[in-house]
Amino acid sequence: MKKIIDIANRIKGIRQILEIQPQEMAEVCGVSVQDYLKTEKGESDFSFTFLYKCAQKFGVDITELISGETPKLSRYFIVRKDKGLPIDRRKGFAYQHLGYLLKNRPSEPFKVLAHFNSEEQDKPVQLSNHEGFEFDYILKGSLKIQIEDHTEILSEGDSIYYDSSLGHGMIASGGKDCEFLAIVMKKQEQKL
Repeated sequence: MKKIIDIANRIKGIRQILEIQPQEMAEVCGVSVQDYLKTEKGESDFSFTFLYKCAQKFGVDITELISGETPKLSRYFIVRKDKGLPIDRRKGFAYQHLGYLLKNRPSEPFKVLAHFNSEEQDKPVQLSNHEGFEFDYILKGSLKIQIEDHTEILSEGDSIYYDSSLGHGMIASGGKDCEFLAIVMKKQEQKL
């Protein structure tokens, strides 16, 4: 809980420094003003998409919101097994950021563990969206992924690459947890 409050305080502090109104942030994050303010107070948890959109709007690295640290390395960064920056931002999902101290990253690499939940299997998959693209590679288990109105089941060794501005969501399927690599690529300006 303390970690949620710390992140919420960083978001509120940066928003106030940049003189951005809560209404504008709610619009950026795709939530109501009331829900945005609850999240900013640490009264509700936030998704990776929420953090990603806040970081983009603020012009800061997502690592600064999550850990309070500024990425410092410019050449390379090694993460040893199971030593990524832990991010528990969505119920049933555990993220490890695998590049958090490398500055000026064009992408956000994660190792993700999606816990299997039998109650989710027959419910609609919760969708979110953010600018850029995403690449997911299944390491273990199966992942049910939905992009807009298309649903696919991915198994070990399968991958998917998609425009993440489309509504997308995923859950573990097949009766077991699913482990996968997720690489979120930032939107790049087109050159004419």
